[in-house]
Amino acid sequence: MTGLEHRFSADSVGRALDLVGERWSLLILRETFFGVRRYGEFARNLAIPRPTLSARLKTLVDAGVLERVDPVPEYVLTAAGRDLFGAVVTLMQWGDKHLAGPEGPPILLRHHDCGKVGGTYVACGHCGGAITTDRVTPEPGPGFR
Repeated sequence: MTGLEHRFSADSVGRALDLVGERWSLLILRETFFGVRRYGEFARNLAIPRPTLSARLKTLVDAGVLERVDPVPEYVLTAAGRDLFGAVVTLMQWGDKHLAGPEGPPILLRHHDCGKVGGTYVACGHCGGAITTDRVTPEPGPGFR
């Protein structure tokens, strides 16, 4: 036993997946990152059933990931929603590497600062070193129960 068995009941990954781990929620977020704001645009771009779209948008708004702005209803990312960009881009890059066809990835992200097609990686906020499975050790945090 590692002493971290609590991770199954108090796990931040599990809580995040409960909110955004469903396929349509992630695709709605992807669309917002690329500029989609209106209900009809989501419905058209995703070919999502309208009841499903309404339910997912409500969940994301209620959780504070999106904000509904009137008078013409638009859905905009909150700070919490913008913080999910790295997770969605990382999933996209994983799919590009392991699931894309021989023609390559369907979307590239050009970095404004350097002009190059960018990739992401997880790095330590203190030293800048890569965070990989063999370079970290999980330990109880302040929310440990």
